[in-house]
Amino acid sequence: MTVTHGRPLTGEITEILVAHCGLDPDAAARAPAASLEELGMDSLALLELSAVVADRWQVQIPEQAAQLSIPAVAELVARRADPPGHTENSVLIAAPLPLVWDVTNDVARWTELFTEYARVEILHRDGDTVRFRLTMHPDENGIAWSWVSERTADPATGQVRAQRVETGPFEYMRIHWRYTEEPGGTRMTWVQDFAMKPTAPVDNAGMTDRINANSAVQLAVIKERVERLARDGAPTGGPTGAATGEPSGGDDE
Repeated sequence: MTVTHGRPLTGEITEILVAHCGLDPDAAARAPAASLEELGMDSLALLELSAVVADRWQVQIPEQAAQLSIPAVAELVARRADPPGHTENSVLIAAPLPLVWDVTNDVARWTELFTEYARVEILHRDGDTVRFRLTMHPDENGIAWSWVSERTADPATGQVRAQRVETGPFEYMRIHWRYTEEPGGTRMTWVQDFAMKPTAPVDNAGMTDRINANSAVQLAVIKERVERLARDGAPTGGPTGAATGEPSGGDDE
């Protein structure tokens, strides 16, 4: 069910059509899958619907809305009214910054660092910029999600910026990594800004929840693995080479 502000949005759209556009509520109840055109909504009625929706949700109704059913209009409004996704997750790793930088930016070995990636393929390198394909382990439906991302590291500032090149269900996905030294080790922060396509199986809010939940899992795994390397005395080269990775945060990059 499409819901906004705690109310079923289909009901709200129906109320607008009845109050402002002359919709027969009984006709709508008898044929919930009928298009607005089939329910007798003409161009003037659609203009009125568009005006009310724009005022209430700041969403524009497309011209082809006459071919949509009321639930489809509600879904369209919900998608477009959904604010862009934004997450920020971090972890304090008890290890020096050079080690954390080197290990987490070694994308070729991400299958050893993250639990969700089954395969990494480097496609192109140009200085501190790298393009690569990530393939996840199959999900509960047996689907192995795969996409291409590109990221550019700035070793001087300890930051990395990345984005999906193949966006899949996303309108866009941008990721910002920050590394800072703190008492007790290195804080690694992932910031992700994104928006889902209207055809995606989950909206921005749902993907935000998914990313936050999975980021906590992956950050804990990375913390444990990097700290183990630090205890074992792994050598560090420092943040002077090209960084070549991109954070997971879920099946979202």
